[in-house]
Amino acid sequence: MSASIETVDTPDGAFTILSDDADRVLVAGWSADHDRILARLSPAHRPTDVRVRDGGSAAGEAVAAYYAGELAAIDDVPVSQYGTGLQRAGWDLLRRIVPGEPLTYTAFAAELGNPRAVRAAASICARNAPALFVPCHRVLRTDGSLGGFAWGLDVKERLLAREAAR
Repeated sequence: MSASIETVDTPDGAFTILSDDADRVLVAGWSADHDRILARLSPAHRPTDVRVRDGGSAAGEAVAAYYAGELAAIDDVPVSQYGTGLQRAGWDLLRRIVPGEPLTYTAFAAELGNPRAVRAAASICARNAPALFVPCHRVLRTDGSLGGFAWGLDVKERLLAREAAR
């Protein structure tokens, strides 16, 4: 499989997007390190041919629009993830969380059909590869604290603050 990789500047730092040939985002995150981005995929799903893209992708334009205040710009960017049925259902649910209205892990688990499956809900967030486009940053601990985030709690906090301000 071949893919393209593109890094765009954001107020939260470099943001890199790995997309397949159908322009579906496979991985995205706040790093300019291509190896770190590729490592978010299991070896079986990593592209064998990765070419650097110098901008102009729909995903990159959506990131710029998101940071310009159009929070819904990321909603329709196609993504592709590999996982179990429960993981895919969780990732679909993450895309429906309204900006500025984060869920707790307990509420997220309840929306998935089992309010006691908090660890499974947290695992779905942790295994989410196309960050921002599948906004796992919108899930918090029950006490309202941030919990974890692969790209740093400082980035998660700024994303939530940006979305709450809209």
